[in-house]
Amino acid sequence: MEENKVCVILGPTATKKTDFSIWLSEKIDGEIISADSMQIYKNMDIATDKISKENMNGIKHYMLDFLDVDREFSVAQYVEMARELIYKILEKRKRPIVVGGTGLYINCLLSGIKFEKNTKNNLLREKLEQDLKTKGKDYIFEILKKLDPEYAEKIHKNNVKRVLRAIEIVSITKKSIKQNIEQSREKKEEFKTLKIGFNFKDRNILYENIRKRVDLMVEEGLFEEAKKILNMNPSKTAMQAIGYKEIKQYFEKKISYEEAILKIKQNSTKYAKRQLTWFKKDKKIHWFFWDEEEKSTIEKKILQLTKNFYE
Repeated sequence: MEENKVCVILGPTATKKTDFSIWLSEKIDGEIISADSMQIYKNMDIATDKISKENMNGIKHYMLDFLDVDREFSVAQYVEMARELIYKILEKRKRPIVVGGTGLYINCLLSGIKFEKNTKNNLLREKLEQDLKTKGKDYIFEILKKLDPEYAEKIHKNNVKRVLRAIEIVSITKKSIKQNIEQSREKKEEFKTLKIGFNFKDRNILYENIRKRVDLMVEEGLFEEAKKILNMNPSKTAMQAIGYKEIKQYFEKKISYEEAILKIKQNSTKYAKRQLTWFKKDKKIHWFFWDEEEKSTIEKKILQLTKNFYE
């Protein structure tokens, strides 16, 4: 089997990545490692559009449905687990296929980043979270601007989770985020990769697909699932899944049923835009557009790509 070769299927939400990954796995004798930061959680099935066992067609899937919703999970944990799985799949003389839309997970897994073990300080985090409650996100963001002005320019103050984490890392390591990233990279990437991206040339088609998918999720029981998850004391990480926060507002009678659905659609669209912004940075992605070519043509081209990659 080809040494350290990994195929990657990526793209924004609602671009048929899951269906295509099953097809490709059957063609190249692959096994799938999910790169979705929310599909790791048990019981969060509808909101995350998690593939069912029946639809896996017998293809082995990893990094799905294994963590209780009250547990936190980090990109460092993902990288450690997914790396081991890649080697496990290669040892079986099968081909690892990383599939998902969480760009940070994919980038960190494949770029050779090694994470510092001791970049957590519970006392500091508790103080920051207390300051966030009492003094607000503007106050917290000012702390980051003083500690690491360069990184502060790259993220929005509303991204509170990343702001808090950045303050924690810079405070503990006494180095900027840029320095931490540079020092964490190995000299070369650990895996050879073939990156296949899916999207639509006409963004309106993508956004319409997202709206239709949300409607289908509601029909399948999204509100009932949200009620169940919200009663499980979900972690901050789990609550990042689009759908639960919006429905929580409905349960609290802050917004109407229709407003909750509209918000889910709007936030899903914004998430797709962020995904595309992230992926645009990677010039090694081979992009395919479902509204530009026939499905059979795309499949033929990708089979040729994979053939060349594995030769």
